[in-house]
Amino acid sequence: MTTEEHFATIDELAVQPFPEATYADTSGEGGPEHHVRVLMVSRDFWDDDDGQAWVGAEAELQTCLDDLAARLTTRWGNAFVVDLGPYLSASCEGEPVPEPLDYLSQQVVRMQVWPLPDSGRWLALAIGQADKELPLILFAAVGRASALDLSTSGRS
Repeated sequence: MTTEEHFATIDELAVQPFPEATYADTSGEGGPEHHVRVLMVSRDFWDDDDGQAWVGAEAELQTCLDDLAARLTTRWGNAFVVDLGPYLSASCEGEPVPEPLDYLSQQVVRMQVWPLPDSGRWLALAIGQADKELPLILFAAVGRASALDLSTSGRS
């Protein structure tokens, strides 16, 4: 997909109603409070002994994320950077973590987040990887503002 196609997906995601029931399919997952879309997926890294394939894949996904982030910043201002480590820790300790933060924290270290004006939602972009041998994934996610306290997150 091109950056334009990714941007169209993000625009659609930002206004798409949240589903009544949780779902997962090849494009992502969602539920009553969120949507997550997979924008790009790298190859896997089972045979990447020297790490060069990972470096190349990460650079490609980061370039796409940076292009999308620049356009979103022009539209909505600077993003917040949200560390997902505390959400992962809480989930591992059995505490409830709202979606999509629980799902994303299993694969993503930090995400860039833009509050969506007049919607009670936020939109995030992030690169994640579930395990070192698995593909890198560029995610776009939308969640309810109540799931994420942006006032305690750092500004980029």
